Amino acid sequence: MSEVTPPVGEPREASLDELLDEIVGTIERAKSMPLSSSAIIGRDEVLDLLESAKLAFPIELQQARHILQDHEELLVAAEREAAQLLDEARSQAANLVQRTEIVRQARHEAERLVSEAESESRRIRHEAEDYVDRKLAAFEIVLDRTIRTVQAGRERLGAAPAIPTEESEAAPEETDGEIFDQDIR
Repeated sequence: MSEVTPPVGEPREASLDELLDEIVGTIERAKSMPLSSSAIIGRDEVLDLLESAKLAFPIELQQARHILQDHEELLVAAEREAAQLLDEARSQAANLVQRTEIVRQARHEAERLVSEAESESRRIRHEAEDYVDRKLAAFEIVLDRTIRTVQAGRERLGAAPAIPTEESEAAPEETDGEIFDQDIR
């Protein structure tokens, strides 16, 4: 700190801290009164320093207020940005949850559809097998009748003369009223 002080009445251009330090230094350097704790201080010097401090005080206070206002504005902006980031994060989280839920539902629906399709396929296959089985059974019955008719015809042929004679060619034999299976319809 400088020990040189400006003459009384001249404005000082020091910060409030410097001025307060100078006032404290002036009081500390003051001469003590004999047999007392009091000190002899130059009134004009201390008043000049206090006057300069009073003038510097509003400037320092204004700067402090400005810094506090800037600080508050930064806090508000930071809180706003944080809230916006939180909203975006919540929105993205909800989106992801929704997508996950949609995927889960889609998988469930796909599994259900596959299960229904497999069930329907089994039902159709069983119906087709039953239909084919019925048709084969009906065909088997027809084949069985045909085989019996063929066997009956062969048996009749086996009972008839092996070589037809002129008589047998000229006059057909009368049947005894037998009716063959192929005649019935």
